[in-house]
Amino acid sequence: MIRRVDTRLEDIAAACDAISRYIRRADTDDEIVFDAIRIRLIEIGEAVKGLDPTVIALEPDIPWGDIARVRDHLAHRYFDTTHAIVDTTARHDIPRLTDAVRRLLGGTSPKA
Repeated sequence: MIRRVDTRLEDIAAACDAISRYIRRADTDDEIVFDAIRIRLIEIGEAVKGLDPTVIALEPDIPWGDIARVRDHLAHRYFDTTHAIVDTTARHDIPRLTDAVRRLLGGTSPKA
């Protein structure tokens, strides 16, 4: 199934919002919170992989390629994931990504 650009951006925004709620609820030392954030980061990375390059070029300060690579790392090297990386990503990177995605949703016309 092919997802539209706006739908993928909405998926990313929803995952970012969920991560923000989780991190307010408890620390990533909580196993359930860690796992919940990790799976949402995987969702974000997968959605990013499907975005058109012309769309992500509108937000050049976001490391889109790194986001996709984090998804691969979390999915395939799950045993080699530190809490510090997940925590830092959730607390510092997700707010920036949230802002960028909201800007894109406000300025991106839906594409098939």
